[in-house]
Amino acid sequence: MMTVMRNKSNKSSAQSRKEATHERIVEVAARAIRRSGYDGMGVADIMKEAGLTHGGFYAHFASRDALLAEAGDRAGAESVALAAGIAAAAPAGEALQRIMEAYLSDEHLGAIETGCPIAALGSEMPRQAPEVRHAATIRIKEMIDLLARQMPDWGQPEAHERAMMLVCGLVGTAVIARAVDDPKLSKTLRLAAMKQLLPSGATT
Repeated sequence: MMTVMRNKSNKSSAQSRKEATHERIVEVAARAIRRSGYDGMGVADIMKEAGLTHGGFYAHFASRDALLAEAGDRAGAESVALAAGIAAAAPAGEALQRIMEAYLSDEHLGAIETGCPIAALGSEMPRQAPEVRHAATIRIKEMIDLLARQMPDWGQPEAHERAMMLVCGLVGTAVIARAVDDPKLSKTLRLAAMKQLLPSGATT
């Protein structure tokens, strides 16, 4: 009886350590792909940054693409959760404006490795494995749905369409604002996007 309980405890402890290690690898990879691109860091680099040996990788992931898919999913989930938190804390009618302000802020543009993975990796996604693209697609749909729920006419087909265009506009603006080497132009691009993309009636 005591032996069985001890064995169960040891097994549970080992499983807990493995889960914690798995989480650490995914967390490191989610930052790394946004910072350096899908091909910017290899498995060995990610494992080293996580404080682990390369040899332990396949105890956690079936392939490199499996890690990229999980890392991309984690990055997308973080982005959606951040936007949802901003929406929840915003005064009535101001959720969209607050989300847009945060997305187009200096802080978000400067924090590539912790920011929106679509803005950081969008141009690379068509060349990735199906599971990597699928993970990104799920999170993009979640972001669209989140923004649609903040629309003044939520529930109407037009609200969902505007949310889709808003996501496209925000991501595109972030990409171009990061690309230019003129800080004034970067700021002007973002101000113009705020003015043109904010749906009528979305603010109080």
